[in-house]
Amino acid sequence: MTGSNRHLKDRGLIAAFTILRIGCNGCSERYHVKLTDPRVPRHATEIRLGWALLVLTAAVTGLLGWELTGTAARFLRNEDWAAATGHLVFMGIVAALLYGSVVYQLTRIGGFQRRATFAPATEHELSLTYHEAAGKLVVLVPSYMEEVKVVRRALMSAALQDYPRRRVVLLIDNPPTPQDAAELSALHAMRALPESLRQLFDEAAQPFVAALGQFEARAEQSNLDLVSETYRLAGLHRLAARWCLVQEAGFASGESGDILFRELVLRRAAEAHRAAAASLARAARRGGLNRTRLQLECQRLARRFRVRLDSFERKRYANLSHEPNKAMNLNSYLGLMGSFYGEQHRADGVHLQRAEVGVGFEDAEFVFTLDADSMTSPDYALRLIHELRQSGNARVGVAQTPYSSLPARFGTIEYVAGATTDIQYLVHQGFTRYRATYWVGANALLRKAALEDIVVTQMERGFPVKVYIQDRTVIEDTESSIDLIDRGWQLYNYPERLAFSATPPDFGALLIQRRRWANGGLIILPKLLRYLVRGPGRTLRAIEGFFRIHYLTSIAAVNFGLLVMMGIPLQTTALSLLWLPLSAAPYFFLYARDLVQNGYRASDTARVYALNLLLIPVNLAGVFKSIQQGLTGRKIPFGRTPKVQGRTVAPLRFVVAEYALFAWWLAGVARDVLEHRWAHALFGLCNSALLGYAILRYVGLRESMQDVRAAIAAVRIAGPEAINSIAPVECATQVIAPADTMPGTRIRKEVT
Repeated sequence: MTGSNRHLKDRGLIAAFTILRIGCNGCSERYHVKLTDPRVPRHATEIRLGWALLVLTAAVTGLLGWELTGTAARFLRNEDWAAATGHLVFMGIVAALLYGSVVYQLTRIGGFQRRATFAPATEHELSLTYHEAAGKLVVLVPSYMEEVKVVRRALMSAALQDYPRRRVVLLIDNPPTPQDAAELSALHAMRALPESLRQLFDEAAQPFVAALGQFEARAEQSNLDLVSETYRLAGLHRLAARWCLVQEAGFASGESGDILFRELVLRRAAEAHRAAAASLARAARRGGLNRTRLQLECQRLARRFRVRLDSFERKRYANLSHEPNKAMNLNSYLGLMGSFYGEQHRADGVHLQRAEVGVGFEDAEFVFTLDADSMTSPDYALRLIHELRQSGNARVGVAQTPYSSLPARFGTIEYVAGATTDIQYLVHQGFTRYRATYWVGANALLRKAALEDIVVTQMERGFPVKVYIQDRTVIEDTESSIDLIDRGWQLYNYPERLAFSATPPDFGALLIQRRRWANGGLIILPKLLRYLVRGPGRTLRAIEGFFRIHYLTSIAAVNFGLLVMMGIPLQTTALSLLWLPLSAAPYFFLYARDLVQNGYRASDTARVYALNLLLIPVNLAGVFKSIQQGLTGRKIPFGRTPKVQGRTVAPLRFVVAEYALFAWWLAGVARDVLEHRWAHALFGLCNSALLGYAILRYVGLRESMQDVRAAIAAVRIAGPEAINSIAPVECATQVIAPADTMPGTRIRKEVT
């Protein structure tokens, strides 16, 4: 493996990222890794460009509105009610699309404004927070049917946080008594993981703990030689750096997760220790540190590898929540914090009851929730807590940096989906500018006091259960954001790229994730509207609502609108169809510009658009699930995104839907040609071509046939209900299960 740093210049703008190449059977696969924020020194230029294009968008939108309004009036005067209705629907769709464009441009401007004024804390300021204002921290890593190596990276990322009083807890949510031998073996390996890491870190801490004891003994016995002590401390930092680099041997594969873990966690930690050693060496040449500073730095280094690692399994206890979702996994542990508990064996199983003595679940001022497929830089917790300690931030309940994507091979669905994640990082940074931040659950740092402020108690199977993070919808962090702001708490996005999370590597896994993201926004919308119409500050709340409402409704509005616009020949004019792309041009120009600044290619804009077309059936399925839940009142099952090797099988109905959509749009193009609607025919042809590309590139013809054969085999073996069955079905030499009902399943070996 070779690595290099390249700085791409685009009209004076610089994007900093690392290019890594991994040799594979004689070939070279190109990966890009965004390890730092894009360095754009000319923020003012980007802000001025943003405002100029926003004005252009407004002008073109005005002309488009004039044309559309005039056409609608003509239809109404002629009493052509069908044409008028179709045209008004078209106007609504255009308004929804332009709403999204304006939100993107404003958040982009807001993000640049924040970066222009942001100054990260210095090492001295962080050191003061570390020694004087670091409250207790517990890191919760929820895990369900994950691979051990994936969870190991997350746990080590948490354990290596440069923070004094921290505890890391792995929340294992696997079935506690699996019947399958492979699942039982995986469970044993997961249970053993915290203990093995604890031993690793205990061994690493020994020389530094011993050095602290020796320093304190020397300090008591005589006057310290400050120069020698400072040099000795520098040597200890070099030893810590070497330990971090030695750990790379355990993450030496060419997988994107290992690549990023080495760069983001191990090497960044090693670089921090090397920098500290160099700084101490300079201080020694100037006479050394004073006694107090030496003691503080020795204590900090002694704590560097001293971390408590534990695991907890809620499903072992009958009186805790067994709801199958991440929110209740977290809630179960949060509800235990601050008390002692003992096990009681009863007829219905083991109960965990509060006791005077027993197993202690230590309380903490801060809770850091880290997904099992995510990782953060070693200074993540310290930097965020430093921000929370600043004046005016006492009511900030959630601090985070929106996660970025892991590196991926160019052109794959993982690469393109990762590009959308990295653009969303920019959008979320802009949300904070307008006080419209949403909690992103993959790597959030929470004040426990804020969680206690929104906790409710519900009954589940006859047992009281504390609910801090709402699980009414499958986008639990989004609804909890509304609960927090309704209680007067604020949310904050830290404007640096410090966290990364995995992107689904295939269509079957991606549809589970994106369908879940699309499900819940409409259910949460009434709660948001109630918040917006209550209380003072109506103007500020109107601005906040402009962005928050779009976040909850955009998936439904845009996907429904595109489906209608493409599939139904609405009554409109050719001039209207020509104005529409002109009004969207600034949005696509800025989107391409942002992709380039983040290490992608401008041509990836077309790939992102194609992926969004591919996801229309998936997103609409999630929206319809929201509507179903709203009508029936029954919660929708939480679909967990697979993080396992192999390809996740796509459900038959989604495979069929993609090809049916493609055929429908092509038929619409033919109809437009026959009826001489040339502008609409061209629009339809371009979208059909991009959808066809996405099907071929991101779903695959061979993979589609595999999924269809798997569904047919399931029906033959177990009947029609097997398509939605939870149990995996043996097919040839593989284990195949529907992705929508078995998010933890995989194809063990692809069909050849």
